[in-house]
Amino acid sequence: MLKQRREAAEKVAAGLFAVEQAIDLALARSAELNAIMPAARAAANLSAVVGQGAFDGAAETFAALARARRHIVDTHQQLQSTKLQVGLGAVAIGDGTEKPPMPAFTVVEDRSLAA
Repeated sequence: MLKQRREAAEKVAAGLFAVEQAIDLALARSAELNAIMPAARAAANLSAVVGQGAFDGAAETFAALARARRHIVDTHQQLQSTKLQVGLGAVAIGDGTEKPPMPAFTVVEDRSLAA
């Protein structure tokens, strides 16, 4: 029975870590977009009113991802409590690393957008 609970906990942990990683990457990408858009608008000599709806949407997306991160962190903490409830308090769940590594991504600085 303990083996079955441990296997179930490891599956849940793998899913949790994958979601945490995906949200963090999406937050990073969203931040990049939010930084690029105003610079691109300025480089194109467009009025500040041009594309405001797109700016609003990108900002709301970032905010929604930040809220999603808060929720998955809360879920992580609740699963810690659940682990204790099912008798796995002394069992380390995961691959042995402190945190799963963040996938590498490259921020490309486009100097042509600089004012």
